[in-house]
Amino acid sequence: MRKPEQPEQANFLELFFDLAFIFALTRVTLPLIDRLDVVGAAQMLVLLLALFWLWSFTAWVTNYFNPESSEIQLLTIVSMLGAVLMAAAEPRAFADQGMLFAGTYVAVHIGRTLAIVYLLRADERRLNPTRILFWFGVSAVPWIAGALNSDSTARLALWAVALAVDYTGGRLLWPTPKLGRVPTSQWVFAPEHLAERYRQFYVIALGETIFILGRTLFYNDLTAARMAAFVVAFTTTALMWRIYIQRAGRIMGEAIRRSAQPNRLGRSIANTHLLMVIGIVFTAVGYGLVIGEPLGHTDLSWLGPILGGPALFIVGRARFEWAVFSRVSPSRLVALVVIAALAAPLLLGPPLLVTVTAATVLTGMAVADARRARGCPPEKPSPPRR
Repeated sequence: MRKPEQPEQANFLELFFDLAFIFALTRVTLPLIDRLDVVGAAQMLVLLLALFWLWSFTAWVTNYFNPESSEIQLLTIVSMLGAVLMAAAEPRAFADQGMLFAGTYVAVHIGRTLAIVYLLRADERRLNPTRILFWFGVSAVPWIAGALNSDSTARLALWAVALAVDYTGGRLLWPTPKLGRVPTSQWVFAPEHLAERYRQFYVIALGETIFILGRTLFYNDLTAARMAAFVVAFTTTALMWRIYIQRAGRIMGEAIRRSAQPNRLGRSIANTHLLMVIGIVFTAVGYGLVIGEPLGHTDLSWLGPILGGPALFIVGRARFEWAVFSRVSPSRLVALVVIAALAAPLLLGPPLLVTVTAATVLTGMAVADARRARGCPPEKPSPPRR
């Protein structure tokens, strides 16, 4: 178990583990850039949710247990191997690689949880991984059933059900027949470590946008319009970093520590980061489209990633701000209203103009944040009491 006196910084193995997800996130977006439609977006979302749950669960394991112990390090490396296999299967997960993706996901979660049950066999907390194992066993049924079904639509539906089971179990602290749910008194974690891990995953998502920028520019002829789209898209990524880190991203560990219900706030922050990362990944898809055809026709479906991605990021950032400060800055709401109001008129302009609009809105948010903080002492966290 992790001891209170242990440092809460992420260790080198955890950073090594993150490398698998740099690869995984780049693989999850490329098919959607080549073929953008609702089904493709839904498939990408399912794959992304599965990857995030694997990463997030590993982060909680290294938070709850001693990450320097050889047993936990071995479990982390095995989880990394599973992440790489899932990433390799992603582009054809809804074709002929479904069993590799789903089977690896199920094997990692069930195998790791069984190992933890064994490691805690003499500890009173051994029932906690038993509860989690029950839920992973339930979700394994639609995961494997979907992989065995050759119809991509049925597979998508079954895997969506499996993810609903996984995420619901985590949100409810894995209530299990005869055992109940995990007692909150036994769900003690290291706030700074958890905050650092989610910051690192956020940076991984931003890194994926950089990969898409460079790859798309490399595989297309270099023109002035493409260079302009590249610069605007890079600026958007930099703004999403700035808006995230400007105060709330820096002090979320302190916010968890100060919270009257740190367990609930920790889970809320995890969900909030998932929402922001989904927004960033969809934004990266928009980068690929715009840099490929900056002055072409703006298709209605393109507005989803180009404008909808940043909008989803803003929603997640507003929720994050509420979790840390119990308030939402007016600039977040104004930005969403502006995006919604300009969406229809922007269909008449080229994709580059749509990207410039998104970057301008984010610039306004960053400027508003800087003006509010100028000349004032650093704001302290004040998380919601309930």
